Amino acid sequence: MKVLLYSEGLKTIGKSGLGKAIKHQMKALEKEKISYTLNPKDDYDILHINTYFPKSYFFARKAKKQGKKIVYHAHSTEEDYKNGFIFAKQTSKLFKKWLIKCYSLGDVIVTPTPYSKKLLQGYKGLENKKIYDVSNGIELEFFKKDEKLGKKFRKTYGYSKDDKVIIGIGLYIERKGIIDFVELAKRMPEYKFIWFGYSPLIASGKKVRKAVNTKLDNLTFAGYVEQDVIKGAMSGCDLYLFPTLEETEGIPIIEACACKTDAIIRDIPIFDGWLIDGKNVYKAKNVDEFEEKIKLFFDGKIPSVAEKSYEVAKQRDLNKIGKKLKEIYESL
Repeated sequence: MKVLLYSEGLKTIGKSGLGKAIKHQMKALEKEKISYTLNPKDDYDILHINTYFPKSYFFARKAKKQGKKIVYHAHSTEEDYKNGFIFAKQTSKLFKKWLIKCYSLGDVIVTPTPYSKKLLQGYKGLENKKIYDVSNGIELEFFKKDEKLGKKFRKTYGYSKDDKVIIGIGLYIERKGIIDFVELAKRMPEYKFIWFGYSPLIASGKKVRKAVNTKLDNLTFAGYVEQDVIKGAMSGCDLYLFPTLEETEGIPIIEACACKTDAIIRDIPIFDGWLIDGKNVYKAKNVDEFEEKIKLFFDGKIPSVAEKSYEVAKQRDLNKIGKKLKEIYESL
């Protein structure tokens, strides 16, 4: 059994959550000793396709005609596209139609969570498809608390050991909650805020551009950084903030859980059932609630739940993900 992991434009998407998910797939397959290739010209038995761009669609259609089995990985939905880049709201219905056209080519569809599976099952044209929910996973051997990297993070960005540091991660898009992150930095000058991640501002919309161009003494935009820097930030910060408005999973929150980093996340349906308010994270519905929870946390009025959050990461270890993918491949 040989799998072709096909991803169009990997250089472009490599710095996004999708790029990270694809790297996780490779590692998950390696752990299960599943033979795979990234070269579309190689011979293969199963096409595992991760992207929905035109070239991907036509490649999948050709593979189907050749009798290849297809796993279409649904990393995107209309719902998480809507509050993305400029003109996304206006084009979301067209985008949904295109997704259905692409995903329909799969003998099976894989998507990261029960939440995204439920959304896809509600799409006309996909209701009879076999859909599996399989987490994008976390490499527990790599993502764990590292005190040394944590100290390096504080030194690199000029934070003292007494500074209260809050981190955020994501592209420069409205959906990631970056506008609320900046508003919180304005409201709470006593805490340090730093945002990791980057995407071209020209595609971000006026509100996001204004937020990113905000100049505050306690706010830093660090841009795109490598994984070891994120691990250092998770290890060296006091709090991870995830004010996202929509996700199909949200890899950074799993990374926070793996590093036993306390987190306050937005209370949205994607997190229901696995991230529990007061048990392994804290949740907030809006900016005022985020502000309230942050202050309660730093004032010691709500306890750390970081130790309990580790279980979330453990359940999504790449060893388990590899086994699930293997079962799906074998079923084909």
